[in-house]
Amino acid sequence: MPPFIKGLVLCELFYSKAVRPVLDAHFPQIAHSAGRLDSGSDVLGFDTPRSMDHDWGPKATLFVSEADCARHNTEIVQVLAERLPLEIAGYSTNYGGLGERVRYLKPIDHGPVAHLVTVTTTARFFTEYIGLDPSQPIREVDWLSIPQQRLRTVASGKVFHDGLNVLEAARSTLSGYPRDVWLYLLACQWRRIGQEEPFMGRCGDVGDELGSRLVAARQVNELMRLCFLIERQYVPYTKWFGSAFAQLTCAAEITPILHRVLTSATWGEREQHLAAAYLALARMHCALNLTRAIEPQVTPFFDRPYLVLHSGDYVEALCEAIQSPAVRALPQYVGAVGQFVDSTDVLDSIARCRALTAIYERKR
Repeated sequence: MPPFIKGLVLCELFYSKAVRPVLDAHFPQIAHSAGRLDSGSDVLGFDTPRSMDHDWGPKATLFVSEADCARHNTEIVQVLAERLPLEIAGYSTNYGGLGERVRYLKPIDHGPVAHLVTVTTTARFFTEYIGLDPSQPIREVDWLSIPQQRLRTVASGKVFHDGLNVLEAARSTLSGYPRDVWLYLLACQWRRIGQEEPFMGRCGDVGDELGSRLVAARQVNELMRLCFLIERQYVPYTKWFGSAFAQLTCAAEITPILHRVLTSATWGEREQHLAAAYLALARMHCALNLTRAIEPQVTPFFDRPYLVLHSGDYVEALCEAIQSPAVRALPQYVGAVGQFVDSTDVLDSIARCRALTAIYERKR
């Protein structure tokens, strides 16, 4: 095998050195954009040599107009199969397993090439991938139905060419939540943390050390997700959650604290480190200057000796700061689909995620 190069780099090289010359020679009249914005560890930038065994390699999505897609889609795919080089940078451009669940690079000594170049339109691509067309107005409730893991790939991927002058604009629109939607999600995330603040100590207090560890681990997960929101970064799917967290600005400070939470031998020790994590996140919240001032402090939970941040204060302050009538009308504390669903079979289905928007139409 040739030396490993990042998949996204290989895909751009594939487009510029292999796909683009074929398009220029055989379809010079067709304006197009090209890139990789959909699923894949390579699109997220987390691929390694281990990634090469399946669903990795030279790929590209071509975006053309509706008229050109209807008229030339099949022809473009066929001409590329006949004219693409058999390899790029030492990697085969041909795939085995097409039509199956797992696809893999399969070297060949003659064409046609079974390639992974998809021809579509921007409206069709985004509607299929995130459930809506970003060139059209996006309702607040629509933002909540898009799994963050898909928004993450759109943000992390790359546009190789934008001859249609629409692809970069779409990515810009999807680069971050509108302000009041963001505040709503922050409030809902603090709410999730606040709901279980005293449970770690309570479990430990009755001798349930396993339960205490589990609650602490749940809180660590929720705190990490809050860090992504505070830094306005989308959360990838579970496999790359920790890797993406390590890239956050706050990771240098927060990661050692969270490690201490997870490795503490007793609930009392665990509580001290979890309290430190709460305070660190509270200070990050205050630095945003989004709400009225709140003094970060941990104090006992009522008359019980369990240290908590009382996250409800941050929830209330964020809700007060929301100005949009549409966001204020949303059910309190529900949040985006990824905040109340963690099933892969739901989050990986745009149809199912869109169906869940019915929850936002119900009264509080």
